[in-house]
Amino acid sequence: MTQTPSNPEKPKAKRKGKSLPPTLIIRLGKFVWTTMWRVMMSNLAPRSKSGEYIRPSSQFRNFISTEEKNPYQPEAGRYRLYVGMSCPWAHRTLVVRALKGLEDAIAVSIVSPLDSGWALDQPEAEIRTLADLYQLGEPGYSGRSTVPVLWDTQTQTTVNNESADIIVMLNSEFNAIAHHPTLDLYPKDLKEKIDEWNEKIYHSVNNGVYRCGFAQTQEAYDVACEQLFTTLDEIDAILEKNRYLCGDRPTLADVRLFTTLFRFDVAYYGLFKCNRRRIQDYKNLGAYLRDLYQLPGVADICDQKSIKRDYYGNLFPLNPGGIIPSGPDLTNLSEPHGREMLGKAGEALVS
Repeated sequence: MTQTPSNPEKPKAKRKGKSLPPTLIIRLGKFVWTTMWRVMMSNLAPRSKSGEYIRPSSQFRNFISTEEKNPYQPEAGRYRLYVGMSCPWAHRTLVVRALKGLEDAIAVSIVSPLDSGWALDQPEAEIRTLADLYQLGEPGYSGRSTVPVLWDTQTQTTVNNESADIIVMLNSEFNAIAHHPTLDLYPKDLKEKIDEWNEKIYHSVNNGVYRCGFAQTQEAYDVACEQLFTTLDEIDAILEKNRYLCGDRPTLADVRLFTTLFRFDVAYYGLFKCNRRRIQDYKNLGAYLRDLYQLPGVADICDQKSIKRDYYGNLFPLNPGGIIPSGPDLTNLSEPHGREMLGKAGEALVS
């Protein structure tokens, strides 16, 4: 009988390899993530050598008009708008469509982000994505498939995909079939002033928030952020005495500014690092936003849920976790704005 030793020798534990120092792990992780972030951002947002975001130009710039030789004539039921509810550029077209009373004349199709493109919420025949639509209008098209799109259902072609052009057409070329034909958001006597505001607001505010959010260097961000809030401060001062940007009646300049302001506290303030001040913290800009929001039909086409879902849920390089914030509370947009005393011409729109 073999006796088992009372104190058998325990097997020696395997020697563990040396772990990397925490500081080295952090540095390595930072290097890998920064490299990946730059690659992702370069695909998401084209940049200059200094790291500044450069917005690509629109490629379809045809116009609808009653000119005899123009192939695109204004007709009820002929055209369709393709829009993303989160997109401020597409939102402009919906605002003008509502203010002019063109809901019955121009149909709308909604698209939502899908991977790197847009997909139709309700597929239409062979069209399931926005890329499909662009290909249908121009076979072999290899450019960006962006919203908004003004589509001609008769010729099956893209008329225009530049929001600044589309809102001008909606304002003036469909008056014969609009419910509010006398409303002119781009009057001749204010055209020069409207154009000046549009140029300033586009660079420093409309595109300025993207220049902040998509900046790829600290210097590019600092410049964009300074220009953004300098312009917002200037506008706030102007609105001390003017109900709207160009006086006592709303214009296309107000429409173009409104869709950025509506998204500001929801997305740009946090996600795009535009956090010096919220719009609702401005004395005049906050009330001005409420004024525009309360124009007939506008509140119905303001979709905060889609904005938060698409910005926080789809811009991965800016929000890798994909967590969507619960706020802010926008019920204050329905509160009295108190700006009626600054002008009388806008009363017909807010009555």
